[in-house]
Amino acid sequence: MVAAAAFAAVATTAMAADPIKVGFSIALTGANGPNGKQLLVALEIWRDDINAKGGLLGRPVELVYYDDQTSPPNEAPIYTKLINVDKVDLLLGPYGTNQITAALPVLAQRNLTTIGILGTAANHEVQYKNYFSMISLGENPIREFSRGFFEVAMAQNPKPQTIAIVGADAEFGKNSTDGARANAKAAGLKIVYDQRYPPTTADLTPVVRAIKALNPDIVYVASYPTDTVLFVRAAAEAGLSAKMMGGAMIGLLATPLKMQMGPLMNGYVNNAEMFIPAPSFNFPGVDALLKEYQKRAKGQGIDPFGYGFVPFGYAAGQVLAQAVEGTKSLDHPKIADYMRNNSFSTVVGEFRFGKNGEWAKPRSIMTQWRNLTGNSLDQLNNLANWTIVWPPEHKSADIIYPYQKQ
Repeated sequence: MVAAAAFAAVATTAMAADPIKVGFSIALTGANGPNGKQLLVALEIWRDDINAKGGLLGRPVELVYYDDQTSPPNEAPIYTKLINVDKVDLLLGPYGTNQITAALPVLAQRNLTTIGILGTAANHEVQYKNYFSMISLGENPIREFSRGFFEVAMAQNPKPQTIAIVGADAEFGKNSTDGARANAKAAGLKIVYDQRYPPTTADLTPVVRAIKALNPDIVYVASYPTDTVLFVRAAAEAGLSAKMMGGAMIGLLATPLKMQMGPLMNGYVNNAEMFIPAPSFNFPGVDALLKEYQKRAKGQGIDPFGYGFVPFGYAAGQVLAQAVEGTKSLDHPKIADYMRNNSFSTVVGEFRFGKNGEWAKPRSIMTQWRNLTGNSLDQLNNLANWTIVWPPEHKSADIIYPYQKQ
């Protein structure tokens, strides 16, 4: 009782102090809104967990955020407001490759530190020293993102000879298809189709028909949530059935969209997954986090599981907290220096940062959907349907190849 009373007194004192403001932009509307809402809940859980333990540096944590509407031009004004008007102490985000790329010049100009959430090679061109990435693709994310796709494809007998590469014409799509193109050339594949489409495209039927006419052995797709659904449906309607099809398809991470597609997803492979609830990913704390998220998600109209995004959003907060406590400071350069020189224990595992703020060691996986029937929710949480086909250390099943509708 004495210990409990003492802890309560410490927590009460911390909550009476001025809060440490953590600022970020997050997509709550627009194409990335469904994913951004998951990340916001993850960060709210992190805030609540931190404050329940007495806060940071003896002060409560307060989240200050704005909806960027999935629009990169909104990033500079939002972060300028967070810095100049809201006077936030620390920064996170943004979420998404296009958004992070747009925010970095503002942060670099002021020598501020941030942790971007799930952006692919967002710092590739700017190379800002105080940016850190919460995506597990390692120091060469452009090539790493699709490495598993090509390693699996080229291990088949007979090997594929031709490939079609297609993606959304935006930063994420560009980075993903650039990596796929480089990996395809290294594998000796003939690229018979290599195009990008506007992200606002409402019908991908012409794209799919053009690919089908060229009859490639395999097809690599880099798509956002909405256009993932468009591609999958158009491929089914046109009868496109390459031996292996998929790639960086963000829509295959969103449960509501997966329910829409149902058995149309059978056979698709996806290297956009960074976490699934498999035994080899059962890191300390992640199970409790997901249970709390799933409890809070009820009635909010958001993804009921949270697997693809929530652990990384929460882990971004963990990294920030460990750096603040490690330096006993809110000084951005000190925090960045700590991040460069220390490892972090999080709900997505233990890791260090390397070149350009990316993870020093990559950890990517490729999944394949199978045996889906109808559009029920429960089957999407069944690891017999949602298999890991690469890499060997995480593999749960052999790939179905050639690709086929089941």
